[in-house]
Amino acid sequence: MLTKLEKKIISLIQGDMAVTQHPYLGIAEKLGISEEVLLNTLKGLCKKGVIRRFGATIRHQKSGFKANAMTAWKVEEDRIDEVGKQMASFKEVSHCYRRNPSDEWPYNLYTMIHARDEESCRQTAHRMSEAASVDTYKLLFSRRELKKTSMKYFPAV
Repeated sequence: MLTKLEKKIISLIQGDMAVTQHPYLGIAEKLGISEEVLLNTLKGLCKKGVIRRFGATIRHQKSGFKANAMTAWKVEEDRIDEVGKQMASFKEVSHCYRRNPSDEWPYNLYTMIHARDEESCRQTAHRMSEAASVDTYKLLFSRRELKKTSMKYFPAV
């Protein structure tokens, strides 16, 4: 069970954070607590596994990446961890997931490749394929972003 304070903290950290020298100080002030209490509470939530990671979202189009491709890979199950780590190490890859395949869709590893154009995505996928010795894959290029939001936990706290 989470405390009221923990829920309030989670509610405030899930949105945009101020780009300042001390971004957590502003959050602490909104809660009426010290920055130290906030940071210790966040560390505790991380230790308990409630918070898995902190991340930043870059608007890739504004940073020069005009193309991205979700790449579906067919990888032998006994190699999935090894191949996943190898593919995740490519600087062009922002996401790497293992998912269950189906009879109609045999792919079980997915990477999101970002590049300046579609041809560069293809070249990166080819390099990844060679590095991991995985020949069966499909590139699924994004055509239009319809929605991009994060989950909101405890929005009314």
